[in-house]
Amino acid sequence: MDQQTIASGIDYLCQVDPDLQQAVALLGPPAPRLRPAGFETFLSTIVSQQLSTEVARAIMTRVRALLPDLTPQALLQLDREALRGAGLSYRKVEYAQGLAAAIQSGDFLPDQLPALSDQAAIDAITRLRGFGRWSAEIYLMFSLRREDIFPADDLALQVALGRLKGLEQRPRPALARELTAHWAPWRSVGSLFLWHYYRGAPN
Repeated sequence: MDQQTIASGIDYLCQVDPDLQQAVALLGPPAPRLRPAGFETFLSTIVSQQLSTEVARAIMTRVRALLPDLTPQALLQLDREALRGAGLSYRKVEYAQGLAAAIQSGDFLPDQLPALSDQAAIDAITRLRGFGRWSAEIYLMFSLRREDIFPADDLALQVALGRLKGLEQRPRPALARELTAHWAPWRSVGSLFLWHYYRGAPN
């Protein structure tokens, strides 16, 4: 999401949610967050699962050194032990090779995702091994720039939403979706603000 999208979304959200309006007045809007669409971002998603940002970045740097031409075909031609040596677990190597094979065979076509509805794109991504709904929703938000996504399974979003709404406990996904339903059609911007709030809000 770029700055213009964020500004439009924040303006709307402040009109429909007084709690969020107060939080924006305290912290300001979140910074833009954009990721390129395509194979490299999907591969990076696999690499980063259950790892810190720093560790994932280091592994991706080693993967890029192995694969200057970072394409599905190039990855499939690389020995799996080379990927292991770069820091990927055996399971992540399987996921990466499965992703590359699905693209090569035409079973998964990232270039066609922009033409799909939110749910159809999520369904297409989650058919890949190693990609759950959260990973798909993050891709839609930051790579496809979809404006009305709320990754309700995200722990940080739950914690931030609980603080924002003054709840004693973080809301579970179903309640989180209910509490943010009125943020539509700008739930992606609301999600981005909640991550911002999670890092900067007082306990």
